Amino acid sequence: MKTIKLTYPHHLKKEDLPETIAAIGFFDGIHKGHKEVITDAVHKARAQQKESAVISFHPHPSVVLNSPDKPVQYITTIAEKEALLKEIGVDRLYLITFNKELSVLSKEAFIDHFIIGLHIKHLVAGFDFTFGHKGAGNMENIEKFSKNQFLVTSIDPVKDESEKVSSTRIRKLLSSGDVSKVNELLGRQYASTGIVIEGDKRGIKLGYPTANLKIDEEKLLPKQGVYAVKVNYQNRVYEGMANLGVKPTFKTGDLKPSVEVYIFDFEGNIYGESISVYWYQFIRDEIKFNSLSDLIKQLNDDEATIQNYFRQSDH
Repeated sequence: MKTIKLTYPHHLKKEDLPETIAAIGFFDGIHKGHKEVITDAVHKARAQQKESAVISFHPHPSVVLNSPDKPVQYITTIAEKEALLKEIGVDRLYLITFNKELSVLSKEAFIDHFIIGLHIKHLVAGFDFTFGHKGAGNMENIEKFSKNQFLVTSIDPVKDESEKVSSTRIRKLLSSGDVSKVNELLGRQYASTGIVIEGDKRGIKLGYPTANLKIDEEKLLPKQGVYAVKVNYQNRVYEGMANLGVKPTFKTGDLKPSVEVYIFDFEGNIYGESISVYWYQFIRDEIKFNSLSDLIKQLNDDEATIQNYFRQSDH
């Protein structure tokens, strides 16, 4: 898959580009609903022997429109989005910079520049996709601006338990720690990839040597606590337990949460290596212990709980 980064105005010439069938949207998470839209475009492109594309945006519009104090965190980082789209079979990703200029572009100019101008012959989007200044363009009026240059397919919402599968819903579930439901809505395990860095080595003294992870700051993590996880290191998968938090037994103050993982049945020095953590089940909140012996007893209990979870589940 080829990634093409664009800002407004881009200087690509339509005649230099292949006829393309594209899915358009922000697609944070590439959840089950997003996959319906994207695979529809990919299947249409294959059937017509055309190229398939995804047209997406970065950063999230809220960064430009609302100017939040802290940067937005994403269910999928750009690198994760690229890997997932490649897996689905997308030929090219047009990644458009969402900035002030783009936010005030008229709906007609947006279509002329980013759809007709990119040689899109068929555009697939979710029923609620909007475009142009203040979202004035939508899936009900888009054909008015097509100039008979492209066809449009609107995809109905995908539902789970009669509720729409959405990035907003997944964010709420992550904030409550319900990673098992998140995994259902994604159609895959929620994962965080990072580099193993030096920690305070306290885990070794407690009998639980952990891998401390440096994760992209734009990556959205679940709520703080202890989780049943699996770890992928060099294409081998291990069970383990992760602590996401500030280690209140040892530290105080306004601390940034960190991820540390105890990998079951694993020995080896993996500093500087990349590992992926797959979040399976929330076990408990992070708490402050009065003594080291209380903490070690709880860690023993957590390990037994997690091993039992994996034994009893189909995961």
